[in-house]
Amino acid sequence: MAHYLFASNRLGFREWKSNDLPVMAAINADPLVMEFFPSIQSVSQTEDFIKRNQKMFADNKFCYFAVDLLETNKLIGFIGLSQMTFDSPFTPCVDIGWRIGFQYWNHGYATEGANRCLQYAFDDLKLKEVFSVAPLVNTKSIAIMRKIGMIQQSQFEHPLLTNYEHLKKCALFYMANGL
Repeated sequence: MAHYLFASNRLGFREWKSNDLPVMAAINADPLVMEFFPSIQSVSQTEDFIKRNQKMFADNKFCYFAVDLLETNKLIGFIGLSQMTFDSPFTPCVDIGWRIGFQYWNHGYATEGANRCLQYAFDDLKLKEVFSVAPLVNTKSIAIMRKIGMIQQSQFEHPLLTNYEHLKKCALFYMANGL
């Protein structure tokens, strides 16, 4: 476990490495995984995503962490924290989010990993609050937000999704640190 920043029962959370690109690019190119996003992502978009998360971790000690299944030490996607800065009444803020390969869905990994990231956010980083956003049609992610104890604050029209009729209406979830 030496190369993990922290772990849950089945998952290891770590910084991104350049050799994560092929696996994450395949996840980002899967239409099932990317159903509730404007489009699949290219290899170069995924490379930019990894670089942004490497910088975010260097600056803040958090990012959308690369997540390995401990049983196999294989990358299954990301779960973690990110800065949201798009124009809205609740930004800037810290978001919790996840994206894992389709073959790893319905095993509780996203819920387990999100719970562990909230613990890291509140206990280690001492954040006061964490938000999460999903299009209303993304009922699976909204169910995870509820399972991890987040409370829906509102619905809003996402300013980065206004050209996507089926995605632009989003739910905003919130959790405060119980210090």
